[in-house]
Amino acid sequence: GMKWLLFGTLYPAYYSYKAVKTKNVKEYVRWMMYWIVFALYTVVETITDLTLAWFPLYYELKIAFVIWLLSPYTRGASLIYRKCLHPLLSSREREIDEYIVQAKERSYETMVNFGKQGLSIAATAAVTAAVKVSVSCFSQQ
Repeated sequence: GMKWLLFGTLYPAYYSYKAVKTKNVKEYVRWMMYWIVFALYTVVETITDLTLAWFPLYYELKIAFVIWLLSPYTRGASLIYRKCLHPLLSSREREIDEYIVQAKERSYETMVNFGKQGLSIAATAAVTAAVKVSVSCFSQQ
């Protein structure tokens, strides 16, 4: 709902603006980490909303998770970024860059034709990857 949007998006956006304005590098890095984690979370959430919405306390758990991500005490977003996303992205960076170049080279039309079927395949792949990452990250601790 609305509260969710304000809390997960507008609040961090405002503090990101402040970090950019004051050129506070530490805050800047902190909020960039948050946005990277939040982007991944949004993809995962889209799918979990379809499959887990019936789960008791699902909505409350989502809010609790975002509070954990945002909190200056837990620094959840920084933790997930440093432990999982950064190592994963840096190990796959070249592949991802090549994939992006190839995707750009292919015409816009093929992307459109790829359409909904491709999206669902991509979404499934993204969630599978996210689950694997989470499992490997938290088993390392």
